[in-house]
Amino acid sequence: MSLMIVAIVAFLIDALIGDPRSKFHPVVLIGNFISLLEKILRRDTDTSTLKLFKGGILVCIVITASLVVGLTIEIFTEDISNLATKIFLQALVLSFMISPRSLADAGREIYFLLERENLLLAREKIGWIVGRDTKNLNEAEVTRATVETVAENTVDGVISPLFYFAVGGLPLAIAYRAINTMDSMLGYKNEKYFYFGRVAARVDDIANFIPARLTAMLFIAAAMILRLDYRNAFNMMIRDAKKHPSPNGGWAEATVAGALNIRLGGINYYFGEPHFREYMGEPNESLEAVHILGAIRMMYTATVLFLSFACVIC
Repeated sequence: MSLMIVAIVAFLIDALIGDPRSKFHPVVLIGNFISLLEKILRRDTDTSTLKLFKGGILVCIVITASLVVGLTIEIFTEDISNLATKIFLQALVLSFMISPRSLADAGREIYFLLERENLLLAREKIGWIVGRDTKNLNEAEVTRATVETVAENTVDGVISPLFYFAVGGLPLAIAYRAINTMDSMLGYKNEKYFYFGRVAARVDDIANFIPARLTAMLFIAAAMILRLDYRNAFNMMIRDAKKHPSPNGGWAEATVAGALNIRLGGINYYFGEPHFREYMGEPNESLEAVHILGAIRMMYTATVLFLSFACVIC
């Protein structure tokens, strides 16, 4: 039960304070460590097999180091006699591993910009959190990009780290965040990372397999509580989840699309080149800025549901 008290306190810390921007943020430090290892290991002249092998070595080193750091923190805090202090310190570390407040703030900022008809700045802001070209997006496309980001990142930034914390405490939560950071830095299908980042991408897929499907279930329950279309959420999850190019991304996006009665997916531009992503959901409602708020409410409700269910199980 103490684990879930720590998780609840971490969620409250994030809700009240948010994710501080600092070069000393644990995720930034993880990213710096990954960059250092990449400089040491990756060579453009390496063969494909050697790139794959070196990428696997990097993944093993980062995961091992993350587990050791997490275990060290747990051992240190376990020696603290004051229970409240111990819980707070562990919760503070865990709060760095989750990002519901940052995700919600980014979504709300874009919502308010669209409401004020400041499409130019909304395009710029959404460009900070998505990889696609954004300079020519219309209001509906900015909304779609934002809803997709909130839905997919509910898995990566909220439910997955909380899930692994519930399973194995801080060591697994920090290891998951390291895995996700490696994927975001190395998991590209371009010439530079196609082989070197392949292990990182596959490990991330494996790590998110259960949490992604759990998030979809939580989204359906959240839709029921929020009086959204939970039946359509379930139907779209069954029909469309596997259409996403990622083995995990579609579970959250398809379910949110169904609950909000909108259609996600379509043509995205990357470096000026069009790429079609399979549609998820039905366009029963036109995409509008208000749907961003709906996705944010679903994210927060799903998070509270996960914490509640985890407490009951514990």
